[in-house]
Amino acid sequence: MNRIEQIFSRLAAEYPQAECELSYKTPFELLVAVILSAQCTDKRVNEVTKTLFRVADTPWEFAAMEQSRLEELIFSCGFYRNKAKNIIAASKDICEKFGGKVPSEMNELLSLGGVGRKTANVVLSVAFGQTTIAVDTHVFRVSHRLGLSDGKTPNDVEADLLRTIPDEIKPNVHHLLIFHGRYCCKSLNPQCDRCPLTDLCVEYPRIMQNKER
Repeated sequence: MNRIEQIFSRLAAEYPQAECELSYKTPFELLVAVILSAQCTDKRVNEVTKTLFRVADTPWEFAAMEQSRLEELIFSCGFYRNKAKNIIAASKDICEKFGGKVPSEMNELLSLGGVGRKTANVVLSVAFGQTTIAVDTHVFRVSHRLGLSDGKTPNDVEADLLRTIPDEIKPNVHHLLIFHGRYCCKSLNPQCDRCPLTDLCVEYPRIMQNKER
């Protein structure tokens, strides 16, 4: 078993429950939830969408909604004005370009207003089962600390992960790295004392040196 295989074998054992934590019933609901999740916890998003999707749960309904009304419904997710604008823009594009159906191709998803590559990758992977790897702040940070990538941008990290990680591992890479970043390899206070990867982590020696100073 090579180093990359060891990393994800251990992460799979550490986080057997690793999967998308956003609640959704359709690809469109997932798209909305992912847009809302930017700089917001999945727990908060699920609380908001529990009410939101009772009011509207189709692109047609969101496309027709007043932005001020949507802002009220998603206020507690933060950045609510921009998120409301993006959700309505994406909904209108889905209705006008794709007959109300969320597309399952990267370029088509990126053509939707307010949809970036990370959001598109999550939808492709989770809703459509495609072999993609979404790079958010957790994935970006953990990939660098583990030496999986030294890419300067999320796109660079995504390309590195897709190139070096075996196909059979790729489907769960996004969730495993997110769980590790969220619950152990945190940004400001990485919990190295309980990490199963210290012997495989390129950043671990530097982190320990800084703690000893």
